[in-house]
Amino acid sequence: MSRLKAVAAPVAGFLALMALGVFAPGLGRVLDLALPFFGLILVGFVAGKVFDIPESGLEWMHAFIVYVALPALFFNLISVTPISELANVRFIAVTSACTLCAFAAGFLIGWRATGGRIAESTIQGVGGGYSNVGYMGPGLTLATFGPASVAPTALIFTFDSAIFFTLAPFLMGIAGGRKASLARTLGEVARRVLLHPFNIAIALGVLAAWAQWRPPVALDKMLVWMQGAAAPSALFVMGVTVALRPMGRFAPEAPALLFVKLIAHPLLVWGALTFVGGVSDVWIKTAVLMAALPPALNVFVLARQYDAYVERASGLVMAGTVASVFTVTALLYAFSGAR
Repeated sequence: MSRLKAVAAPVAGFLALMALGVFAPGLGRVLDLALPFFGLILVGFVAGKVFDIPESGLEWMHAFIVYVALPALFFNLISVTPISELANVRFIAVTSACTLCAFAAGFLIGWRATGGRIAESTIQGVGGGYSNVGYMGPGLTLATFGPASVAPTALIFTFDSAIFFTLAPFLMGIAGGRKASLARTLGEVARRVLLHPFNIAIALGVLAAWAQWRPPVALDKMLVWMQGAAAPSALFVMGVTVALRPMGRFAPEAPALLFVKLIAHPLLVWGALTFVGGVSDVWIKTAVLMAALPPALNVFVLARQYDAYVERASGLVMAGTVASVFTVTALLYAFSGAR
């Protein structure tokens, strides 16, 4: 009975949104786009709550998503993108600067809330700046804006990941969370960034785009099949993972962190790219949508790795994912130009 109670509210909310779409045709078009993504997360969440399956059962699913499906998606889409679009230094600089600003805002919120503890503040900074660009980003931006969103999505994923894979070990080292030397820490950061399967796939895709190379028919068909499994698998696993995380206490500073992540970050990206100019409308909207996504599951992973802010990080990710159902849907509605 307790398991059914745990899923009753999110299921009821999802059904209410579906009903709202029936009676509001303008909003209905947006919900038709957004709800399948959040619906798959909900299916995973319900499965995680209802079925008594240990979290270890997700390991192979995670491996398939991280090492097979999403790399295939990135390679397939980037390899047919003009190479000139992948060298947009202005776009990279602006979006990376906005991500750093969102991290800094989250870090300062954490610094004030924890009385200056660097380790906890670092996790809060990651929660304020690191969007779910891996699991949610590619599927949602591609479905919303089409192939034109591939290059900006890949660039944001690559550089945001590099930022946080660098910042977290560095600040945790300052906090005393790691005893390794600076050289060893930098080497580990470089290894994680360069050897991440997403980044390897992106690099191979860029190389293929430059050489204008397409894989043989049999390999190409395999890649297409794997690409097709990326979004549904990732969203389902995300829902299961959130369901299996302990909620813990909801931190008093969590609303401020979620405001930074879900509202301030996308507004900053929109303002900065609009001010700088020279960026296409699709690229701006893709960047804003990526910034508006909820905190990545890596927030909890990093918290557990460094044993800092663990339970509250789990609650932050879950609350952010639930809140993003409404904030991301509202953003897509604004993009649609509906009145």
